[in-house]
Amino acid sequence: MIAFDNKFDLLIKGGEIVNHAGRHMADIGVTDGKITAIGDLGDAFGDEEIDAKGLTVLPGVIDSQVHFREPGTEHKEDLESGTRAAILGGVTAVFEMPNTDPATTTAETVKDKLRRAKGRMWCDHAFYIGATPDNARALGWMERLPGVSGVQVSMGASTGDLLVPTDEDLYNVLRHGSRRVAVHAEDNARLTDRMDARLAGDPSSHADWRDAESARLATERALHQARRAGRRVHMLHMTTGDEIQLLAQSKDIATVEVLPQHLTFSAPEIYERIGTRALQNPPIRDDLHRDILWYGLQTGVVDVIGSGHAPHTVEEKAKAYPNSPSGMPGVQTLVPVMLTHVAEGRLSLERLVDLTSAGPQRVFNLRDKGRMALGYDGDFTLVDLKAQWTITDDWSASRSGWTPFDGFKATGKPVGTIIRGAKVMMDGELFGAPTGKPIRFQETLSAKLEP
Repeated sequence: MIAFDNKFDLLIKGGEIVNHAGRHMADIGVTDGKITAIGDLGDAFGDEEIDAKGLTVLPGVIDSQVHFREPGTEHKEDLESGTRAAILGGVTAVFEMPNTDPATTTAETVKDKLRRAKGRMWCDHAFYIGATPDNARALGWMERLPGVSGVQVSMGASTGDLLVPTDEDLYNVLRHGSRRVAVHAEDNARLTDRMDARLAGDPSSHADWRDAESARLATERALHQARRAGRRVHMLHMTTGDEIQLLAQSKDIATVEVLPQHLTFSAPEIYERIGTRALQNPPIRDDLHRDILWYGLQTGVVDVIGSGHAPHTVEEKAKAYPNSPSGMPGVQTLVPVMLTHVAEGRLSLERLVDLTSAGPQRVFNLRDKGRMALGYDGDFTLVDLKAQWTITDDWSASRSGWTPFDGFKATGKPVGTIIRGAKVMMDGELFGAPTGKPIRFQETLSAKLEP
C-alpha cells in the first residue's frame, strides 16, 4: 500500500502483522485515530513511533462478554479496574453485561453506565440491555441507543430480575427489535427441578446440577423461538457437544461464542485442583464436551471467543459449595491463554484473529473496529509469540485479585495495547489516563435517544 503522506500521528514499524491479507511483515501508519497506511512505509515517520521488531501486531482484541459489576458490587470490580485489566491483557474493546445492581434494563440505566464510563474506562466499550418479560416492548428502540451492543437474554437462574424463563416470554422479547440478541441458554425449569443434585462441600456437583441436558434443552428452545420470531441470536458460552451439533445446523440465524476456560479446563480435574474458584455458569464439563468445543472451533461453527469475565472476591469464592458464587475473572488472561493454544497447535494465529476481532465485527456489525484495514480505528494488540512465562494471581489487575489460570505456563504474551492510535499499555506500563469511548455499530449510526 502506498502512503499518501510520510508523516503519521503513530507509526508502528518493523513488525509482523496479521490481517485480511494474511501474516506478513508491514509497517502501519495511523492519523487522527484511523489506519491510513499499511505496507513498507520506508522513510515515513510519526509523532509517536513504536519499534515492533520481533513482535506480532494483531487487530485490536475485542472481548464481547465481560461483567464489570458497576453499579452495585464495586467491591468485586468496577469500570476502571476491569478495563485496566483488559488493556494489560491486550484487549482494546469490551461489551459489558447487564447483570449489575440495578440491572441495565432501561434507557436511564444505560445512560448512567455511559456517564460512569467517561474518563474512567481505559478501553472502548459498549453495554448490553438486559431483557425481562416487562421491558420486551421497549427493546426495539432501546437496542438502538448509542453505546448499546444489543439485547441480552438469560434463560436460566440469573441475577435479580434478569430472567426470561418461558418460551412465550422469550418469543415476546425476540419479536421486538431487529439486532442480534445474545442468549445465556440454561433451562430454568430443569435447574429448579435438579437443585438436589448440588452436594454440600462438593463443587464438582455443580456440573451435575447444571447438566448438559439443561444447556441443550435451552439452546434448542432458543433456536426454535428465534426461527418463530425471525430473529438472529448469538449463543453465549456454549459448553456441550449437543449444542455444537445443533448450532452447526443453525448458522443461518445463530452465531456462537466459547470461552477460554471451557476450552482449557475439564472436569473433574479443575474442581479437584482449584475447588470453588472453578465455579461458573454454564459449568466446566468433561473432556468429551471440551473436545467437541474444539471441533466446533476448528470447523468454523464457533464465531467468537469472549472471556466471560465475572469476578468475585477471594473471600466470596472461598465459601463452601453451594454458597460460593459462580464466575471467574478472564479479560486479562484471554490473549495469553489463547496464544498458548496457538503455540501448542490447536488453532492458527489467523483463526485466533478471526475469533477475537473479525468475528465480533461480523457478528455485531461494528462500524470502526475488528479489521486492520484502511479507514478503521487504529486498534492493535502487540504480542510476543515466543515469550514463555507463568500467569499468576499477582499479575491480575482485577479488583478480585485472582485468576483461575494461576500457575498456567503460557507461551505468548500481550506486550502492547494501542487504541485509536494512542499507546495505552506497553510492557506492562500504562500510559496517560482512561480515554475509552463508546463503540459505534452499523445498526445504531442513526440512533435516537427517545422512542
